[in-house]
Amino acid sequence: MNDPVSPAEALRRTLAGLLDGLPPRQAAGAVDRLIANYRGATPTHAPILRDRADVVAYAAYRMPATFEAVRSALEAFADAVPDWTPGSHVDVGGGTGAATWAVGATWPGERAVTVLDWAEPALALGREIADAHPALRGARWQRARIGADLTLDDTDLVTVSYVLNELSEPDRAALVDAAAAAARAVVIVEAGTPAGYARVIEARDRLIRAGLHVVAPCPHSAACPIEPGRDWCHFSARVSRSSLHRQVKGGTLPYEDEKFSYVAATRLPAEPAASRVIRRPQIRKGQVLLDLCEADERLTRTTVTKRHGHLYKAARDADWGDAWPPV
Repeated sequence: MNDPVSPAEALRRTLAGLLDGLPPRQAAGAVDRLIANYRGATPTHAPILRDRADVVAYAAYRMPATFEAVRSALEAFADAVPDWTPGSHVDVGGGTGAATWAVGATWPGERAVTVLDWAEPALALGREIADAHPALRGARWQRARIGADLTLDDTDLVTVSYVLNELSEPDRAALVDAAAAAARAVVIVEAGTPAGYARVIEARDRLIRAGLHVVAPCPHSAACPIEPGRDWCHFSARVSRSSLHRQVKGGTLPYEDEKFSYVAATRLPAEPAASRVIRRPQIRKGQVLLDLCEADERLTRTTVTKRHGHLYKAARDADWGDAWPPV
């Protein structure tokens, strides 16, 4: 009997199959143009993904990275709410549905899924790709303007990934407020840049004002202890590079690291981490330096040495973004 294919591998194979019919030069050119557009101002009434070639190229390039970043955020949330599984999920601005795959990887099984996006070609391709994921075959792919006029039905989980950067400030506020009003849990992911972090903090504040409490990455719902303008909170997820990635970026490594910022908040009973590793651990001879965000609303550096016994091994195995100490 063959081992079941993981969602990540199923997604990779499906995207590779879609690229077979697209000339490599056309795919690379589409990605270059779309990346340039996504970095600019994007009116929500003018979809960037215009046709199938655009969507296939961009999905093959971006879906694996979005999947890994969202999955990392969802796993941190799931650790804080270990006995809960969402029975319904709305992916706002989900495009081709990378976040829906990440939800399925975090909580296997079927659930009611709705993907909302303004770009009809992206929704159509997302529906096609979902055929490779049994839990997504009943998903609804619905065209909707993502902004001030958006209304959401009550649901267990709302994800918003790499969307806030495309919206005006009033539309961002309206979207976060709508998600907070409709969902028991909200997970928002943005690019791991200072600007992406600023949008996440803005959303975090609105979620708290709406009555949700933060469970990841922060170990508290108080103000972020990072001084604005001097640093920003972000994390990293490793992504296998496809041939398209290597062609567009000219890289030779078989992987790249996707930097992202996120917030996960809920109305559910939860146990946030006691603290979280917010920088890549520094391993020195006989010691490990961990930069932590603490539950008492401060940033600290902890040195773990061989004298700490089993904690020393745990510190050597710790990764950027992990809870500390390990459960």
